[in-house]
Amino acid sequence: MEIGAVFLDVDGTLISFRTHEVPRSAVEALRAAHARGVRLFIATGRAASDLEQLSEIPYDGVVSLNGARCLTADGRVVSQRLIPREDFERALRLADELDFPLGLELEEGVFVNRVTPVVRELARLVAHPVPAETDLGRLFDRGDCCQMCFYCTPEQERRVMAELPSLVSSRWCPLFVDVNVRGVDKATGMLAFASDCGVPAGALMAIGDGGNDVPMLRAAGVGVAMGNGCEEALAAADWVTASVDDDGIRKALEHFGVI
Repeated sequence: MEIGAVFLDVDGTLISFRTHEVPRSAVEALRAAHARGVRLFIATGRAASDLEQLSEIPYDGVVSLNGARCLTADGRVVSQRLIPREDFERALRLADELDFPLGLELEEGVFVNRVTPVVRELARLVAHPVPAETDLGRLFDRGDCCQMCFYCTPEQERRVMAELPSLVSSRWCPLFVDVNVRGVDKATGMLAFASDCGVPAGALMAIGDGGNDVPMLRAAGVGVAMGNGCEEALAAADWVTASVDDDGIRKALEHFGVI
């Protein structure tokens, strides 16, 4: 089936961890695909407002916060799932007990209850400012939180998530995990957009590199892993392209006749 829409992860897929930029070959290839009528969507753990580096890409919408909030390019909400208050409070207590920082990812950025070396290192890795340290309880009261961030080890993650059965974690970086409402992931966001714009699932292409990309790689008609992807992403993909720094996006679109 001809590809009608492409869903692209950001960090490690569109944006290089080495240069912190989108390769020119990816920008030009995606512009060519869009000009041919292929819809482009960003699928990321980031908030939709945190995509300044993608300003040259003509995307039609964003599966943001790992599918918890899906917005069209003009700001229309396609779907949204908020973190329940009782789960946030329990997570905050568990983070204190297990001694790891907790963050809320909102449209204005990431806010944490305390800044540690791990928090600083992640900010350096993605070329972002160090998150602001604040009272998360007061911030959560605004009622717009769809994603928490646990700056924890895999062992801490297993312990805390065992006590949060209505939530699910996904990890694309060893330093932290994203946490959303269970049943929400990049695949649910991708399929919500597919339904909204009338593109059948078999005509979807998903491209990613991390563990949080696995659901959409499996759900898309064509799942493509970047050459720099983690083992889980590589195993879930239908095809593996080159790395982000070796023109992987362009090569994937060419291979499947999108451009």
